[in-house]
Amino acid sequence: MEKDPVLVAPSLLAANFLELGKEVEMINRSEADWFHLDVMDGRFVPNISYGLPVIAQISKLAKKPLDVHLMIEEPEKYAAEFKKAGANSLTVHMEACVHLHRNIQQIRGLGMKAGVALNPHTPVVTLENIIRDIDLVLVMSVNPGFGGQTFIEQTYHKIRQVKQLIAETGSSALIQVDGGVELSNAGQLVATGADVLVSGSAIFASPDPEKTIHLFKTSGQ
Repeated sequence: MEKDPVLVAPSLLAANFLELGKEVEMINRSEADWFHLDVMDGRFVPNISYGLPVIAQISKLAKKPLDVHLMIEEPEKYAAEFKKAGANSLTVHMEACVHLHRNIQQIRGLGMKAGVALNPHTPVVTLENIIRDIDLVLVMSVNPGFGGQTFIEQTYHKIRQVKQLIAETGSSALIQVDGGVELSNAGQLVATGADVLVSGSAIFASPDPEKTIHLFKTSGQ
């Protein structure tokens, strides 16, 4: 059976924020599937990024779904606001949620797709009781907080574990990978089981971002 084409989600954390409108238009024109938006609070991760006002502005121009990754504590306090700002999917961290089922129910109840992210040290087994209820598993292939980090090789094994869990449980969750995703490892990630590739620096720092997105898009073929 032929594998579905990989989805590509450029991470706007690496975009030129002085030219944000142009960067959004570039992604609209490109073969990218989603906008990936990283929200950091300086508490859950040692960095601060952008928040609701910026996402609300992006949503006015974006012609593709907004995939919002919350690297924040107490995400339940803000879920409704992110929906209002234009988020189509909302991913929360396993490590940040004391009542994860409640968080997922809240996100889905608001009409968004729900994802769960795992930090590099968090074992896949922690997904067992939630995997059927989510749309997305985000496997972090770097420690979250900063762009441009080196890919952690153990990620391939982790993707295989998530893929096996999805198969065993009949879940329809997609596997997303974020951190150090380059053209050099994209093919192997797709072959291992990744459905969605998140890439920031490799796209926005390239001489031709649209061409780079095309190369990511065809990396599994």
